Amino acid sequence: MASTRDVEMSRVDEDRETFLPPPAQQRRSTETNYPPALVATVVAFYFIISLAVVFLNKFILSSSEYKFPYPLFVTWFQLLAALGLLVAWAYLGQYKKLFSIIPPYEFDFNIAKRVAPLTVVYVLMLAFNNLCLQYVEVTFYQVARSLSIHFSILFTYIILKKKTSTAAIGACAIVFLGFVIGSYGEINFSWEGLLYGVGSSAFVALYGIYVQKSLAIVDNNQWRLLHYNTTLAILILLPMVVLSGELTEIMNNVQFLDEFGFWLLMTVTAATGFGINIAMFLQVKYTSALTNTISGTAKACVQTMLAAVIFKNPISVTNGIGILLALFGSGYYGYIRYKERVSR
Repeated sequence: MASTRDVEMSRVDEDRETFLPPPAQQRRSTETNYPPALVATVVAFYFIISLAVVFLNKFILSSSEYKFPYPLFVTWFQLLAALGLLVAWAYLGQYKKLFSIIPPYEFDFNIAKRVAPLTVVYVLMLAFNNLCLQYVEVTFYQVARSLSIHFSILFTYIILKKKTSTAAIGACAIVFLGFVIGSYGEINFSWEGLLYGVGSSAFVALYGIYVQKSLAIVDNNQWRLLHYNTTLAILILLPMVVLSGELTEIMNNVQFLDEFGFWLLMTVTAATGFGINIAMFLQVKYTSALTNTISGTAKACVQTMLAAVIFKNPISVTNGIGILLALFGSGYYGYIRYKERVSR
């Protein structure tokens, strides 16, 4: 669930790994000039909803009065809530044009079997993502997961046999340098968080490639794919929650399961996760590919600054340099890929 930039371009967007990218070919060959106020509103909505996804997840996992360090269960609950919202939105779409972007819910077992490999990658991506967020500060979150670009290039070459330009590889070198320097300078460094971040990056890259391969199964309709992916992810992740011991620990150790405030926080967080689908759809429809690239990079910068203020995350000089390099390299990579596409 991310923007309709092509899969490699979507690597520069922070939250794209949690959300399904629509097919790149849906973008019109000629961009429509929409009113600046509309474009600004759409970008602002994307900023707010995507920042909320990261901060609310961090808040639940390690910072709130309802501290709930069970990332697999949190992910499973969010998927369950997202499926409910998806079905409700699709139902309303049959009667209200405003909601008509999502087709009626469907689940065909034969199609589901073909989508299943994508869902396995999707589940692992979500799990590693929330595990990373649990162990690292939000200021370091961007750096810990910045290698998704590198894995994308690697897997694209291995699986799709596509080469990457020298300029794009140069941008990746800047990101990697930022990753190393930022990791070295991180004050609250966590090997677990770093490893989960690298794992998340790898599955983000694989997910993008598998989405490209899977869209044809559902006639290149990203919303139909979302139906199958979300449903299968719920079924696959539930045994992982049980086998990990999280469910037992929750039942034995958590004292606030009967509190309305806790479930409200969990539901709001899940709703923002679903909302990013709508935000991405609107941003792709009403803005250009270049605007998407700039927006994603700017959002990552704002996210880092807000994290330092809200969570009081300490940032050393070395860590700050690493963060800036990773952000600059990611943005530069996105710009290069954009220029390469428009010049074809």
